[in-house]
Amino acid sequence: MQLNINQQRNLWWGISLGAIALSLVAMVFSFQQFGVPIRPGLDFIGGTRLQLALECVEDQSCETPISPAEVRDILASQELENSSIQVVEDYTLSIRTKTLEPEERTALQTALTEEIGAFDPKTLQIDTVGPTIGAELLDAGVKALAASFFGIIAYLSFRFQFDYAIFAIIALFHDVLITAGVFALLGLTLGNEIDSLFLVALLTIIGFSVNDTVVIYDRIRENRENSDASFSILDVVDASVNQTLTRSINTTVTTTLPLFAIFLFGGDTLKFFALALIIGFILGSYSSIFIASTLLGWWQARQGKPEEILPTDDPTPDEV
Repeated sequence: MQLNINQQRNLWWGISLGAIALSLVAMVFSFQQFGVPIRPGLDFIGGTRLQLALECVEDQSCETPISPAEVRDILASQELENSSIQVVEDYTLSIRTKTLEPEERTALQTALTEEIGAFDPKTLQIDTVGPTIGAELLDAGVKALAASFFGIIAYLSFRFQFDYAIFAIIALFHDVLITAGVFALLGLTLGNEIDSLFLVALLTIIGFSVNDTVVIYDRIRENRENSDASFSILDVVDASVNQTLTRSINTTVTTTLPLFAIFLFGGDTLKFFALALIIGFILGSYSSIFIASTLLGWWQARQGKPEEILPTDDPTPDEV
């Protein structure tokens, strides 16, 4: 399979710009509703989360699903009106609220049991994070992301050139922004919240994406040194992408297959972590091939040789 990516670069750029625009729209709506671009979880804002399932789930004798409206009335009676409610699979209840003392949690559980029914104590999960710790986690995560971007710029500027680094960073922003937009949309539609694992996923995505970009950039540099002067930079980019295409596809497939298994069959804790990695790894391969490479070719063609794309039956630099 031979790709002429520069001939259709406006298409690739248009797809990416459209996805980025949708991501920004989702984050704007999320900001209007939650005060932040992506709905934050307990790790970042602090508070208490209770998750518990009805006893009837174990013997499958449940008849009436949990009503969020009824739960909200119970919370109002406990002066917890601003709590977040999520009903999972009809009979499992997840409540996120302000930090509760042990006696307040007990009173809430008692009220829920009296109004809704008995809950299985084995399913009870209680997580409490102080607001100070949550703010520190968020601050540390953002600093880690910023440090990774600056480190990548420094490394690529040293190994290649500064323009290589800039376009690699643009591709990374593309990957991170669209992944964040997907999770902003999930927060608006499914009530999904991000936690510290989401920041870990973003850092992993950055590492995967820049590795793929470096492989392609390295081949571009090698082909430019070895190709005849008659070949334009756009021809060199096309040839380099095609030479590394099989490697990029194989790497993406082999890394995402285990993640799909975790997403489909793993526990709730890792489910959305795996989803973030799946989205990010696919985006990383896409941006390395169709964004970082075409932007580099477009820029260097403007700086030097005219943008000339040879016919597809002409020899490529690797054949010289």
